[in-house]
Amino acid sequence: MMKSAFLYFASFFIVIFVYAQSEVGAWGAVKSTPLNSPGLVYIDSSLDFANNDTMVYQGDKSRPYALVAGGSKGIGYAISEALAKRGYNLILIARHTDSLNAAKNKLESIYHIHVETLPYDLSLDSSATQIADWCTQRDIPLKMLCNVAGFGGARDYLSLPLDTLRYMINLNIGSAISLTLTLLPLLEKNAPSYILNVGSMAGFAPIPVKNMYSATKSAVVFFSYSLKYQLKEKNISVSVLCPGPVFTKPEIKKDTKEKLGWIGMKMAVSPERVGEIAVRETLNKKLVIVPGTLAKFMAFLIRFLPRRWIVSIYNKAGKK
Repeated sequence: MMKSAFLYFASFFIVIFVYAQSEVGAWGAVKSTPLNSPGLVYIDSSLDFANNDTMVYQGDKSRPYALVAGGSKGIGYAISEALAKRGYNLILIARHTDSLNAAKNKLESIYHIHVETLPYDLSLDSSATQIADWCTQRDIPLKMLCNVAGFGGARDYLSLPLDTLRYMINLNIGSAISLTLTLLPLLEKNAPSYILNVGSMAGFAPIPVKNMYSATKSAVVFFSYSLKYQLKEKNISVSVLCPGPVFTKPEIKKDTKEKLGWIGMKMAVSPERVGEIAVRETLNKKLVIVPGTLAKFMAFLIRFLPRRWIVSIYNKAGKK
């Protein structure tokens, strides 16, 4: 009897949680547009920023720097702002120069820090090397790397073309792994330093309706766990942010309130709060960061229950 009641209770909350993320679409990662999507303003990452002699570095090396990949919008911008409040100079990476310039102007005017912007498509293999070369040649005092850029949607594996699935893998996993490895010498040079990877609560269990997304975020979580122990002797701390629903757009908040009512509103966490919690806990060297009390409870439940139960519940919820 007790077991049945517990399973009913757990199933109820997990169904609500899955519905919130799969139908509302607030997965907490900074979403990018696939390369073959209409209306894309594509930035050619073959542009050689690292070796361009006309680009003179005008930054302030008296402050520590943080590099935020995917830092112009959403959670990425919120993390950038939380770092700016703490006096960090910033290097923001994204594909669109308009959003980068808007973020730069706002952060510099409010917090009086220095912000560099580099337009790169982080799904390309060459981007990480070129970004690292740019930072190394200018001897950037890099203290924190934030791998935020990611791509997700309501459904994926059986609904998307192969090129888009490969793009998701390259952006969600490949960019974090590549930037971490290429920037590791600078982080080690400026230790103690920090790496913040952005995963998701979707990375805690297989989700049939979001097969590839949950798989890529699971890889980010496992990568972060292992890397933390690999880099201990180098005095580099590693954290992974695993948020649930996040209001990155006004329409997401509206849909959450209409479809989920007070439960959805209680579950969701604003981007500003997520960014603040992420930076604070990263500086406190916490490994897994789950913003929000209800989200923490759900994360515990998902990891506590047998995986076959969780994936079955996710599967049923996704078909509604």
